[in-house]
Amino acid sequence: MDGTVEGFRYGAVTPVAAYLMACLGGALGLRCIVRSLLDARSWKPGWLALGAASIGCGIWTMHFIAMTGFHVEETRVRYDPATTVLSLVVAVVVVGAGVFAVGYRGPDARTLAVAGTVTGLGIACMHYLGMAAMRLDGDIGYDPVGVVLSVLIAVAAATAALWSAVTVRGMGTSLGASLVMGVAVSGMHYTGMAAVSVHVHDTTGGTWAGESPISLLLPMLLGPVVFLLLAGVVVMFDPLLVLGERPAAPAPGAPPAGSAPPPRPSWRRSAAPPRRR
Repeated sequence: MDGTVEGFRYGAVTPVAAYLMACLGGALGLRCIVRSLLDARSWKPGWLALGAASIGCGIWTMHFIAMTGFHVEETRVRYDPATTVLSLVVAVVVVGAGVFAVGYRGPDARTLAVAGTVTGLGIACMHYLGMAAMRLDGDIGYDPVGVVLSVLIAVAAATAALWSAVTVRGMGTSLGASLVMGVAVSGMHYTGMAAVSVHVHDTTGGTWAGESPISLLLPMLLGPVVFLLLAGVVVMFDPLLVLGERPAAPAPGAPPAGSAPPPRPSWRRSAAPPRRR
């Protein structure tokens, strides 16, 4: 029996909240990557890692907020915790691979093509791993055309995000790019969900392992959301990240920033000549 699949159980609440989280992760990630490029004296691997984790957590959080609205009328939907956590790890790792590639090699066409493809495939893998974490009394099927289209959208979104990360500098431009990223990531998710069909088993009263969406997803979402908020604090309290300007070069002959001032010369007063009697 074909199940009645519903992707918007709570109306517009879940897609809007999911889109906002994707935008937040994208905006924070872009600013952190810009920070690593603006100041050569900054710790580049640390800023790139923070940017990759922000984008990866934003994408993963977007996916599972949207999944709280997924419902099959004829059966309960539960989730396997281990597979759900694995999907988060995959999201952060594949985004990190793309970010580090363009962060060190620059936005040349070959690097962008390879990094965007790998990152996009990884994001699609995260999405379908999250789908594989579902436990229900039935079999899940996918329309091949919808799956291929969702993967292509993921690759395009990843390539655009990586290009923006190494070319966009201004705060306003980064925010605009993050809004576009949110649309692309959300579009990829709902395109993949439109390809889903469920064949419900002709059994009643069966039990299966896994946690319900509310009892599992909401506590698991708390960690990535807190991380994104902390990353937001780091961004907002760093003037270079907010303004997007390079630090001013020191004047010729001036000591480097942060160095101690040169010691003042010590002058000894010469002894007074002896008085004549």
